[in-house]
Amino acid sequence: MSISPIQFLRQVRQEAKKVTWPTKKEVVPTCTMVIIVVIMAAAFFFVVDMVLAWGVDKILQLG
Repeated sequence: MSISPIQFLRQVRQEAKKVTWPTKKEVVPTCTMVIIVVIMAAAFFFVVDMVLAWGVDKILQLG
C-alpha cells in the first residue's frame, strides 16, 4: 500500500497536532537531573580509569 506525498504530509500534520509538549516547569528539573547524572557518571569513569591505569602501570613495572 502506497500513499501519495500529499497524503503523507497531511497525516504528519495531523499527528503533530496530537503531540503534547512539556512545559518549562517539567523541562528544567529533567534537564538538571540529566546534567547531574552525566557529571556523576563522568566522575565515576574517571576514577575507574585512573585506578585501572595505576594498576596496569604497577603490573608493567614488575616485568
